[in-house]
Amino acid sequence: MTNLVVLPLLLPLCTAVLLLFFKEKVILQRLISAAGIAATAAASALLLARAGSDGMQTLAMGGWAAPFGIVFAADFFAALLVTAASVTTGFCLAYAMGTVGPEREKFYFYPFLNFLLAGVNGSFLTGDLFNLFVCFEVMLISSYALLVLGGTKRQLKATLGYMLVNIVSSTLFVAGVAYLYGMIGTLNMAQLSARIAEAGSGGMLDVLSVFFLIVFSLKAGLFLFFWLPEAYEAPPAAVSALFAALLTKVGLYALIRTFTLIFPAGHGFAAQEWIAWMAGATMLLGAAGALASKDVMRILNYNIVISVGFLAFGLAVSGEKSLQGAVFYLIHDMAVKALLFLLAGMMIRAAGTGRLDEMGGLIGRLPLVGWMFLVASLAAAGIPPLSGFGGKLLLVQGGLEAGSHLLAGISLATSLVVLYTLVRLFMRAFWGEAPASLPIPAEEARVSRAHTACAAALCLLVVLMGLGSEWMVQASAEAARTLVSPSDYIDAVWKE
Repeated sequence: MTNLVVLPLLLPLCTAVLLLFFKEKVILQRLISAAGIAATAAASALLLARAGSDGMQTLAMGGWAAPFGIVFAADFFAALLVTAASVTTGFCLAYAMGTVGPEREKFYFYPFLNFLLAGVNGSFLTGDLFNLFVCFEVMLISSYALLVLGGTKRQLKATLGYMLVNIVSSTLFVAGVAYLYGMIGTLNMAQLSARIAEAGSGGMLDVLSVFFLIVFSLKAGLFLFFWLPEAYEAPPAAVSALFAALLTKVGLYALIRTFTLIFPAGHGFAAQEWIAWMAGATMLLGAAGALASKDVMRILNYNIVISVGFLAFGLAVSGEKSLQGAVFYLIHDMAVKALLFLLAGMMIRAAGTGRLDEMGGLIGRLPLVGWMFLVASLAAAGIPPLSGFGGKLLLVQGGLEAGSHLLAGISLATSLVVLYTLVRLFMRAFWGEAPASLPIPAEEARVSRAHTACAAALCLLVVLMGLGSEWMVQASAEAARTLVSPSDYIDAVWKE
C-alpha cells in the first residue's frame, strides 16, 4: 500500500478548501490554484511511473482492508487518466486567468475548479462503487456551479436541463448501488467481480447491469446526449474546454470499468451488443448535428458526441486491441478537445461572435491561432502523424478483427465528417471574407500573448503525442492489459 494513490484526489481537495478563505484576493487565488494543480500533476505523474514500474498501487483508507474499508486502486489505466486529467486541467486553468472575468474569479471559480478535478481524479482511482457515486457527485456539483457562474439567461437555462438529467441519472445510480449491495453484500469492485462471476447471470443482476448502462451512458453522452450541446456551449471557453476534456471521459471510464470488471462480456445481459448499437447511433447522430450546425461551439460539441461514440465502439468490441485503441484515443481526446475549445474561445473573442456566417478574415489578426486550429482539427480527425491516428487505427483494426465491419465503417465515415466540419470551420473563420466592422470594441477583441502561448504549449503536446506514438502505443497496451485480464485487478486489491 502507498499513500501516493490518494494524492491526486487529496491535493486539489485541500487546495479548494484553502481557496475558500481568499474570496476577494484574485491574484492569490490564481497562485494557490496554479501551485495546487501543478503539485497534483506531479503527484499523478509519479503515481503513473510507480504503476508502470511496480504494478498496481492500492491504498486501504484508515488501514481497513477490503471489503470493509474504502479502497483506492491505481492500475496503469487509472494512473494514465489521472495524469492526463491533471495536466489538461492545468492548461484550462492558465487560460481561465484573465478570460472568465473578475466576477467569476471572486465568486469561488477557482475552488470549484479544484473540487471538480478532485471528483474526476477520485472517480478514476476509487475501487469502491459507492465511493464512485460520491466522487461523481463532487464532480457534478462543481460543474453545476461552474456552468451557472455569471448568471446569464443562457447559462441558467442550460444549467437547469443539465442538472435535471444528472439528478435522474444519480437517482438511478444510487438505487442500483443499493440493490447491488442488497444482493451481493459488497460494493468493492474487485469483490463484486468475483461474487457476480460465482452467482452467474440472469434475473436481477441483468436488470442492474441495464441500470448501470443507462446511468453511465447519460453521464458520458452515449446516445443519450441531448443535454450536451447546450450545456457545453453556455459557459466561458475555459469552462467549456474543461468540460469537453473531462466530464464525458469520466462517464466513459465508468462504462469501461463496469463492463470489463463487474459485468464483463459474456455475462448475462448482452451489454456489449447494446453498447455497439448505441455507439453506432451516437456517431451518426453526432455527425448529423455537426454538419447542420452553424455555430463554432455547437460544431465542436457535436464532435464531442462523435468521439464518445467512437470510444464506446472500442468497449463494444472488448478485444485487447480495441481496448488499447480506446485508451490511446481517450488520452488524445482529452488534450485535443481542450485545445479546440480554447482556440475557439480566442476566435470568438476576436470576432465578437460565435456564428460561423458572421466570422471571417481572422488569419490576418490571429495567424498562429489559425494554424494551431488546423493542426488540432487534423489531429481530431486522425490524420497521421498526429495524435488521433494511432488510437483510431487500433480501434478500427480491433473492430475488423472482431468482425464488427459495420461499426468500423461508421467510425471511418464519421472521421471524415469530423475532418470536413472542422476544416470548413477553419476555412470560413480564418479565410472567409472579414465583416465590415467588429460587433465589439477593438480592445475587447484582443487575444493576449499569454493565452496564445498557453494554447501553443498544449498544441505542442498534441503534436508530440503523435510523433511519440510508440510510447503511447506501449502505454495504452499496458493499460489495456488490466482491462482484458480482470483477475490482475482482483488479485492486486485482495493481496493486501
